[in-house]
Amino acid sequence: MPFTASNQVFAMVDGNNFYASCEGVFQPSLKGKPVVVLSNNDGCIIARSNEAKTLGIRMGAPFHTVRDLIQRGKVKVFSANFILYGDLSARMMHLLGQFTPHLEIYSIDEAFLDLTGFQHLGLRRYGQDIKRSIQQWTGIPISVGVASTKTLAKLANHIAKKSAKANGVLDLTRPQYIERALSLVTVGDVWGIGRRYGDRLKGYGIHTALDLSRAKDDWLMKTFPVSMMRTVLELRGINCIKLESQVPHRKSIVVSRSFGALEPSLSELMQSVAAYTARAAERLREAQLATSMLSVFIRTNSFREYLPQYSNSALIELAVPTQSTSELIQAAQKALTRIYREGYEYHKAGVMLLNLVPASQIQQSLFDTVDRQKSERLMTAIDQINTDFGSGTLQFAAEGLRPRWRMKQERRSPRYTTSWEELAIVKA
Repeated sequence: MPFTASNQVFAMVDGNNFYASCEGVFQPSLKGKPVVVLSNNDGCIIARSNEAKTLGIRMGAPFHTVRDLIQRGKVKVFSANFILYGDLSARMMHLLGQFTPHLEIYSIDEAFLDLTGFQHLGLRRYGQDIKRSIQQWTGIPISVGVASTKTLAKLANHIAKKSAKANGVLDLTRPQYIERALSLVTVGDVWGIGRRYGDRLKGYGIHTALDLSRAKDDWLMKTFPVSMMRTVLELRGINCIKLESQVPHRKSIVVSRSFGALEPSLSELMQSVAAYTARAAERLREAQLATSMLSVFIRTNSFREYLPQYSNSALIELAVPTQSTSELIQAAQKALTRIYREGYEYHKAGVMLLNLVPASQIQQSLFDTVDRQKSERLMTAIDQINTDFGSGTLQFAAEGLRPRWRMKQERRSPRYTTSWEELAIVKA
């Protein structure tokens, strides 16, 4: 199939090794050194600098399995600092919004920019301006891929990140470069394909993005879901995936954590579930949503097979959709009471909010005994104080003060941008 030229232009901007790069923003001494970031409870590797990748440290590897490699390579190890990462992400996205009127925030470190009409500026040069500005203003190194569809822009970004010649920016808007670029990317690395479909396609002799773009339409339609055909059309330069400037309403909100230590106590579980519910409620209000259904789950550690195993969940329906932390904590603790069993050492708990609706469209009930306006004012005040003075400045007593179940974060760096007590110290 010939490549179809298009007047539309997208850029995919991606923060390189984002979490590891965030750690280096306030610690210049980390430049050129191997760095890894650990998951909740310091369990697994979730981010690596290029130097750490070179040492052979795998993404997702349990930390305890690579301790020797980390010690030999003198790798700098950090616990995840999501408050810092989220703040630097928000700054990066705000700055990207100055380069285009149409922006889609795709993830914490990725965004699509609509650059249609910017061709006269020189797209590669404009991409370099974006890269240079983000590096200068936030300290985060980025890669920029430019193309006529979102899938091709994502593919261009993938190449730009690895190609020394591209120097972090690749413009694939000119058809003569498309085939070469497609031939460089394995089919499993194409946006929307993934490992499962990638392995299946390889079984049919389709190994690269170029092979996929040349596959026959009738065979694709018979063999794969319609999403596969959409991806193929995008690889051919035909726009099928629109820019989503307005983020669609979330269908659920989940907050779950593994505990820092195995927990047999109902009272400690009550505190953990209350704390997770409070975090979920904050996200709910931030998205201007309300929920009418809440689920709580608990489970033991399945990797400790010598211990008794148990897992369960419970669902609570609310008479009126709410975004009130106090109401949701009461419901969550009621659900936990239903499923808690003595004699087990629990490893993880979580809260899921379901049936989300816009807060402005809540259907009231004649039998509702809650003063909704008073509750809304209280939640607004609490959120504002926590925004101004730091997360957790005000919290509900049900969350506990110094619980044993808090995550291990033995190597967390300071929250330089959001905590007065952890501001960076400048030395002459």
